[in-house]
Amino acid sequence: MGFTGFTLVMPFLPLYIRQLGVTDIGEIALWTGVTLGVSPAIAALTAPLWGRVGDRFGNKLLVQRSLVSFIAVMSAMAYVTKPWHLFALRAVQGFFAGYGPLTLSMAALSAPREKMAIAIGTVQTAQRMGPAIGPVIGGMLAPIFGLRNSFFVAAGFYAVALIMITVLFKEPPRAPRPAAGRQRTPFASILAFENFLLVMLVLFGLQLVDRSFGPVLPLHVGGLGYSPAEVPVVSGLLFSVLALTAALGNQLSSRVLKQHSPRVVIIWAVMIAAAALGVFTVSRNIWLLAAALAVVGLCIGTSITTAFAAGGAVIPQDVHATAFGFLTSASLSGVAISPVLSGLIAARSIRGVFVVGVAMLLILAFVVRRVMVERNPPMEVAPAVEES
Repeated sequence: MGFTGFTLVMPFLPLYIRQLGVTDIGEIALWTGVTLGVSPAIAALTAPLWGRVGDRFGNKLLVQRSLVSFIAVMSAMAYVTKPWHLFALRAVQGFFAGYGPLTLSMAALSAPREKMAIAIGTVQTAQRMGPAIGPVIGGMLAPIFGLRNSFFVAAGFYAVALIMITVLFKEPPRAPRPAAGRQRTPFASILAFENFLLVMLVLFGLQLVDRSFGPVLPLHVGGLGYSPAEVPVVSGLLFSVLALTAALGNQLSSRVLKQHSPRVVIIWAVMIAAAALGVFTVSRNIWLLAAALAVVGLCIGTSITTAFAAGGAVIPQDVHATAFGFLTSASLSGVAISPVLSGLIAARSIRGVFVVGVAMLLILAFVVRRVMVERNPPMEVAPAVEES
């Protein structure tokens, strides 16, 4: 519900900024980029801190706080009169954001340990499907109600999500708080968990590649010789293929982890994704482009869920939300940096974006093969760390 509400209006942000009086295409693109990028950037910085609060007071309370802030901010966006108003509201939204990663932590804690990957993959699938549905609903509502009123509809989606989490979710018992004289597990100790920094690097790299398509895919399609009328249709098809297959990959992860270790799954999935992206880079036929991108999406979705499951397998319960905050911080950093990096590379060569993506995936496979400690299934969660 939350991701659907967000994508119900955000894909149409350039049109809204134009309504606010900005006419230059370059300025519209600039305002759109910084407005969309500021929220994940701030959320990446604050995720571990909110996770620490979640470990102390419970994740449910923090998700409720986040959803209330989204209701207020989305409603306020319907009244803005300047582009910087949107930017400021998105910055506030970034500070209070975090319901996405918190729901991953909640799912991981609620499920039996042997089904952690299934729980994480199911929530990630929901997060993928929201952006697939939201723009369709927004596209139908905007001509009827107008862009401004669409923000109220988006706020309504968050209100429904708030009611659902308040009424339906039962939070499992939290780990006992540290006794007097004992310190909580410091951030440095969390980062020292087995494979944890490597998992953060993998998530960062995968998001860099996954989010690199957005700014350049329509330009790449246009450069292949498709007419201006065909570009939106072909691009939309390819985006849908990427989103849907990534959602399938989120589900596939739990199945392959029953037979193979996270190290093996990540290495093979990333290598296959690199090969498929190479095929995509040199292809011109629409069906071959779609097939290659389907493999990329499937493998990246599988790798991301596997990386989260590998990180969750070594996290003690008393710092679960904090550790997931670090994992999310790495993921959101990739989300925030990827469009900027893609734009800089695309200024020289659009195909260069995909070539860099292939190289990055191969580097990730090499690093995981050399550095990651083998952890065979079933993945057992590490016990709580004793502090002196």
